[in-house]
Amino acid sequence: MATDLAGIRVDLGGISFNRVDDDGTWWVGENLEGWDGSDVRTQVGAREGDHGSWLGTVYLAERVLTLTGSIGAASPAALDDAVERLLAEVTLTDTTLTVWETVAKQVTVRRSGKPLVQRQGPVDADVSLLMTAGDPRRYAVDAQAGSTPLASTTGGLTVPYTVPYTLAAVTVSGQVDCLNSGSIETRPVLVIDGPVSQPTVLAQMPDGTVIPMIYSQDLGTGDRLLIDIGAKTVTLNGTVSRRRFLALPLGWPTIPPAAVVSFRFTAVTYNADALLTVRWRSAWI
Repeated sequence: MATDLAGIRVDLGGISFNRVDDDGTWWVGENLEGWDGSDVRTQVGAREGDHGSWLGTVYLAERVLTLTGSIGAASPAALDDAVERLLAEVTLTDTTLTVWETVAKQVTVRRSGKPLVQRQGPVDADVSLLMTAGDPRRYAVDAQAGSTPLASTTGGLTVPYTVPYTLAAVTVSGQVDCLNSGSIETRPVLVIDGPVSQPTVLAQMPDGTVIPMIYSQDLGTGDRLLIDIGAKTVTLNGTVSRRRFLALPLGWPTIPPAAVVSFRFTAVTYNADALLTVRWRSAWI
């Protein structure tokens, strides 16, 4: 049975550092360089005839991570197997790296340098892995989601009525409130399920600004439109691009750090089966 060792657990795909796995292999994580921050990129121009410089917009660069640690196995064969499993996890395609802090966070990484494996004996080895996360944000492991149909009010007082009477109206807000508990803006994914006619999603920002996303086409029963704000893509039924049909007069909305954005679902005509789902993760710098 797997048991925890001292230190913060770090998962690289299916391998957990600072843990003894089910095979009795010790995975010790010694350092994760780069987890505390990434480089930045900006443009700096000298102020003519004055002290200092003009600073351009500052963006985070990719996050470069170096994971160092050691492996202790029960036998030479077990060590060989552990090394091969580790090399298979740090691949040329996307792998999730998770750090189990108080609030667990994760990044998506790829191998960006030669893995270093130095055997210290028949059953021990030191390892060093260089990886890069193209998106430098550290995202909460726990994803959040909320769904709403179109706004509506049903029931209530009808005429004629008799005394005494009660008001039993039911109101659906048509709104999903999204909290980003992190320290940098995050980009949600919106899913609209039909049938719905020319749906629009209005993002109300913390300062009261409303950013519309206006889709000019109808969705039939069973149709699903996915709007990925991070990737800036609009896809119908998982295969067909519909980006040209989405109007963004004020750009793509994001969820600022330590703030709530409310996404309101509207359409040309009401349909009780239409549904908006918003999925997001809090993000840290």
